[in-house]
Amino acid sequence: MADFDFIPTDPCAVEDELRRVHALMQLEQKEDQAQFELKNAKASIPERQRRGLTWYPVTITQEDTGFGGKVVLELERPASQQGLHLFQVGKNASLFGKVNGHSAGDQPTLNGVITSVRRNKLLLTTTREALPDWVLDGGKLGIDLTFDEVSYREMNQAMLAVMRARGDRLAELRDVLLGARQARFGAPQADDLFYPSPLNDSQLAAVRHVITAQDVAIIHGPPGTGKTTTLVQAIRETIRRERRVLVCAPSNTAVDLLTEKLAERGVNVIRLGNPSRVSDLLLAHTLDARVMAHPSHSKMRAMRQTADQYRQTASEYVRHFGPEERQQRQMLKEEARQLFLQADDLERFITDDALDAVQVITCTLVGASNRHLRHLSFETVFIDEAAQALEPGCWIPIAKGQRVVLAGDHHQLPPTVKSDKAAREGLRETLFEKCIQRQPATARMLTLQYRMHEQIMAFSSQRFYGGQLQAHQNVRHAGLDAYDLGFAPDLPVEFLDTAGFGFSEVTIPESRSTANPEEADLLLRRLTQLLEPYDPGQHEQDPLTIGVIAPYRAQINCLKDAIEENEALNGLLQHRLLSVGTVDSFQGQERDIIAISLTRSNHQGDIGFLSDIRRMNVGMTRARRKLLLVGDSSTLSAHPFFKDLLAHVQCIGGYRTAWAMAD
Repeated sequence: MADFDFIPTDPCAVEDELRRVHALMQLEQKEDQAQFELKNAKASIPERQRRGLTWYPVTITQEDTGFGGKVVLELERPASQQGLHLFQVGKNASLFGKVNGHSAGDQPTLNGVITSVRRNKLLLTTTREALPDWVLDGGKLGIDLTFDEVSYREMNQAMLAVMRARGDRLAELRDVLLGARQARFGAPQADDLFYPSPLNDSQLAAVRHVITAQDVAIIHGPPGTGKTTTLVQAIRETIRRERRVLVCAPSNTAVDLLTEKLAERGVNVIRLGNPSRVSDLLLAHTLDARVMAHPSHSKMRAMRQTADQYRQTASEYVRHFGPEERQQRQMLKEEARQLFLQADDLERFITDDALDAVQVITCTLVGASNRHLRHLSFETVFIDEAAQALEPGCWIPIAKGQRVVLAGDHHQLPPTVKSDKAAREGLRETLFEKCIQRQPATARMLTLQYRMHEQIMAFSSQRFYGGQLQAHQNVRHAGLDAYDLGFAPDLPVEFLDTAGFGFSEVTIPESRSTANPEEADLLLRRLTQLLEPYDPGQHEQDPLTIGVIAPYRAQINCLKDAIEENEALNGLLQHRLLSVGTVDSFQGQERDIIAISLTRSNHQGDIGFLSDIRRMNVGMTRARRKLLLVGDSSTLSAHPFFKDLLAHVQCIGGYRTAWAMAD
């Protein structure tokens, strides 16, 4: 790769920038809290359950005394309610009771912090030393997640630490990442890689780049280029040279995937926090599982059981209660307290012992503030999906490392920002983007993709990746006819133009969302026509997968309603071979066929947030064999991106007018 001229950023400008990011994050917190409270004030219990924010009903299966005499409750939900949820260690939660005489918004609550989560059970450490009567009266109980102040508190502390850093490693990393100090690299060694690997040349170059980086390295992974595979290989090579590394990502899903991939390759890895997947492989690598497998765990458990028996005995009713009984009760309580303290000390020893022996610790960005990691430091910190992470979140793990490896793609989905003002003023710009723009020499881009037909790849490659992407020979010409000869040779990319058809968009006032029912019907008619030669029974081992994407929730609803009335498509939907959703729901996924309804059609040329072209890049690059786009060219071409896209589709012969469907 060519050398890059480094132009340092003014350190004063870096300080101003950090202060601005800090202020924007506080603005985001206020907006997020306001939206959370508004949303949940109106939501029913089933709706909150569906969103993963509530367990209901729950049963108290155990009551203990925790630190400071606070009540600790073990809560269990019914085994039938095994859906995914957002409960995890460190989150604030509130036990609520459905009590007669109270309105829905006036039910009594008991606040606390979640200290353990295991499948259908969790521990809630409450803020009270005794349970209120309504908890004990036998009424139905539930537990809600409350607003996540923990994440914001940790991000706030991380930002303050970065801003105050002077003369230490965090200050140096800050200056490198934000362009005030040039990144350094060591000389590559001839025999630098140990593990035999099927990686391609650009992937191997990225791994070598990680090994030689002294401050910061970036793995830039466009769609389908094997970023996760490359990152896992880079981690494996790193732990040959270092005792232990920290691996983070902004989402639980991304952390789970990395944990599984590392475990499959024999890496000694521990997953901190609550996994969103429930695979046996993943659960075996959680900290809870390692603690339970430790030789001293049974001793710790026995101590807690004995302490609990002492506490219960001390609380039993005594008919003749005198000085001797009082003294005996006090002695039992003190014995219980001492045993609980000893058990806590033993648990800390077991946890430290497990973490001390491990090669890789994985967690979310905020999870890097976990109390078990506070005394640990790492030579290297890896952050995956860094282009989807808010900058303040990234500083949490970076503060624990001597060098940083970022992986992601800033041409795909940005982080979610709730505050429009904070987004406009720069909170959506990530640390990944800042570093790759100010220090281009820190990045190595993966250039061989294994997902898409070369014509599906071509526009994205030219528009976002400097024309550097190449299609692997196994996918280069892999259209639908390569999957099944029943399909006639077909255009891998097709744009079906509704201009002049009068398919005008409709705004749904209640949600301020946009729909285009006639465009939805046209897309599904074309998709049905496309699938006529397909016989699912002949491909039970390798079924065709289809994704239908629209930018607006109202259009998604139109498409789902229409699919229910289409026997062929509804059958595929029921067998999970067809899925419908927004671009965000398809991030990190792929389908054989992707059909996108662009929805917008108006005389003003207003395309709304379709102008966020990174979303279109994600949507189009989910397709392996066929990309079908349906939209109004007269509206879309007012934006230069869509004008160029239409020109590209016409150039490769993929443009069709909706009149062709009518004929």
